[in-house]
Amino acid sequence: MDKTILKAIAILAVLGGLLAIPRFVDSPYALHMMILLFMSVMMGQSWNILGGYAGQHSVGHAAYFGVGAYTTMMLMHTKQIAPWIGVWAGIALVVVVALIIGSICFRLRGPYFVLASIAVAEILRLSAINLTTLTNGAEGILATELPPFKVGGAIITDFATKVPFYYIGLFLVVLTVGVTYLVQHSKLGYFFQAIREDQDAAHSLGISISLYKNIALVLSAVLTSLAGSFYGIYVGFVDPPTVLGLDVSVQIMLICIIGGMGTLWGPVLGSLVLVPLSEALRSNMITEALVKIGLVSPESKIGIFLKENLSHAHVLLYGILVVVVILFMPDGLMGFIKKLAKRRKQEAV
Repeated sequence: MDKTILKAIAILAVLGGLLAIPRFVDSPYALHMMILLFMSVMMGQSWNILGGYAGQHSVGHAAYFGVGAYTTMMLMHTKQIAPWIGVWAGIALVVVVALIIGSICFRLRGPYFVLASIAVAEILRLSAINLTTLTNGAEGILATELPPFKVGGAIITDFATKVPFYYIGLFLVVLTVGVTYLVQHSKLGYFFQAIREDQDAAHSLGISISLYKNIALVLSAVLTSLAGSFYGIYVGFVDPPTVLGLDVSVQIMLICIIGGMGTLWGPVLGSLVLVPLSEALRSNMITEALVKIGLVSPESKIGIFLKENLSHAHVLLYGILVVVVILFMPDGLMGFIKKLAKRRKQEAV
């Protein structure tokens, strides 16, 4: 059977399994973990279009994530506009923001572009803190109640459980993966990759560098804004550090660096590593596991230290992961898997 057909069958089987999960899983925590995984995949795929395919390594994607989250939440909080309508306002605003940022920052290359992207996100974060009449400042915006989703007069869902959020997250993941696939297999994607490999050579072939960089940025920003809006709707709370902090941008980048930049499934693999690791650290699962197997005593100095500090050590472990990946898997997990598959194929021959 053709490999393409086998891949399609495997993808459909996985998608069917994901669709069926809420029917067989009643645990809110398990659904919560899946929703977090969906958000992570969305953010990674969004950054991948700009950073992985076009080669523009933005460390300021929290700006687009925060614009989407804040716009949706502000409209719902102050104007009582349903979030599924406010999402479109967030997309429209983020397109304008992305074009302004692109017109300025794409004049720079390499580390200067990276620094400029960080500066933009920081400007927005500080603006969100200081524009208290608009954003409620450092206190953030809390949505006490999410309106039910209606079509005509019929209520489709009242968001009383995590199941609607699960299906929304799954739909958005399929959308972002689908957009990435179309980019990867289109002339647009080839232009992005040409710019990534050599901007001057791409320009000499007649590719408009500025135009296609901005197209990549707008696509990436729109999908990141969708992820931010979904985060705001699901969590019901946004504040500057949570949605506009530098650590948000870094985490988005790490998803692709660990999974494999410029690949379709790299952000998925990166999310499968980072989300469980982050949750294990936050809930002290690692410390509890070490205590259970007898490696650490809960009353010892090491046990107490781990219990008090390991839950805040996610940034340290992210840094260690990046160093390990750069040293031993420079192309990420996807590149490492491909190399292993190629080596086994050669050994079999």
